[in-house]
Amino acid sequence: MTGPTDSPLPAPTTKAGQEGLDALLTHPGKALIGLDFDGTLAPIVADPDKARAHPGAVPALAALAPKVAAVAVITGRPAEVAVRNGGFADVPGLEHLVVLGHYGAERWDARTGEVSAPEPHPGVAAVRAELPELLERFGASQGTRIEDKGRAVAVHTRRAADPQAALDSLREPLAGLADRHGLVVEPGRMVLELRPPGMDKGVALAGFAREIGAGSVLFAGDDLGDLPAYSAVGKLRADGTPGLLVCSGSDEVTELRERADVVVDGPEGVVRLLHTVAARLG
Repeated sequence: MTGPTDSPLPAPTTKAGQEGLDALLTHPGKALIGLDFDGTLAPIVADPDKARAHPGAVPALAALAPKVAAVAVITGRPAEVAVRNGGFADVPGLEHLVVLGHYGAERWDARTGEVSAPEPHPGVAAVRAELPELLERFGASQGTRIEDKGRAVAVHTRRAADPQAALDSLREPLAGLADRHGLVVEPGRMVLELRPPGMDKGVALAGFAREIGAGSVLFAGDDLGDLPAYSAVGKLRADGTPGLLVCSGSDEVTELRERADVVVDGPEGVVRLLHTVAARLG
């Protein structure tokens, strides 16, 4: 990977993005760095249990975190899983890191190493019990995988013979199942996640930005579930808080690329960007 001092900062393609970057560099002590996990800090893999942060992610975050107000990893995964798979625990320099798991329903704080969370939604247990039979009934048990996230349940089709066809065939039955139990369906990269309503990365990002009094916000994501966070940055901009939208680029999802101020080459590019910002801040 290119070293942190070898890479120039990418130029944002929008005026608002440039203002967000300028604010971050000028007043880093007021900046919030928000990051998705899968596809942004960690490469996408067929088995989500095997996803691990890019080898350069923790060093980049440890270099950057002490220079900004806070770093928040915002993920649909349980907070403890993201912490384990990211290797975030007990790392010098990451005292300003929080992990907002389950779209903000859970929170892990590096200062204490503890997770705080409310009681889970009862619909998740009901969906968890019914999913295997539903997949069998719709001929989708071969090649699909159920991921139990504790406060949500996801169906992955990446291993199916035709992943996109399997995903499309399951959209309607999973939407019906979710609706019966008071849940919503969140689509992603060859995955459909059933989770409680009112939980999204935009709510989590905006709430944490308010909590710390962020003077600027950078958010980096790669998938459809990151669009609410993009919208939250747009709202913050409209209210006077500068923001920068970064896309961890892929060939599977184009919506974020079209809305981003900066597009980088997957987790490798995100790590390079974080290193470069940290180096620029001295």
